[in-house]
Amino acid sequence: MHDVEATVARVLEGVLGAQRGEPAWRRDAKGGMSGWYRLGNPEEIPMVARALAGLEARLSMVSAYLVPSPQNAIGREIAYHFDLDGSTLTLTLELPLEGARVPSLTQVYRNADWQEREFRELYDIEVLGHPNPGRLFVDRSLEPALFERLIPYSTFINGANGERLWREVQAAQEEVAP
Repeated sequence: MHDVEATVARVLEGVLGAQRGEPAWRRDAKGGMSGWYRLGNPEEIPMVARALAGLEARLSMVSAYLVPSPQNAIGREIAYHFDLDGSTLTLTLELPLEGARVPSLTQVYRNADWQEREFRELYDIEVLGHPNPGRLFVDRSLEPALFERLIPYSTFINGANGERLWREVQAAQEEVAP
């Protein structure tokens, strides 16, 4: 087992308990390690983040997004991406579509500030304990969950298809060309 795998497994076991299992790890062709782990509830993320900070892990990105869930409903997730000396660990947290709340990581990782404020205004996810809960970019007069309201989920998913998106870009360029 790679050092980072064993270290992260020990940290997660210490914070969450042995019954939760270990992250799934993959090594790419160049030897880079990537790990994925699903957290059980929002209260776990600050505890795990503090433990990872103890390993000198860096919070590199936080991604909030909508996902298909059972019975063709839409759910939401947040993925916290950490760098551990060149290896990546992604912790994913499933949240309800309505009334989503997560604790802020700004007390552990100052760089979480903008990312938490961004997903707060675009997805209407409440960030508990954030030191600066104001809007980041969007005018205060606009309703929350802007991304969800202005870009329908079906459009977003269809746009995620690389080939289709490329065809649309090419078609738009042909319309503009002299």
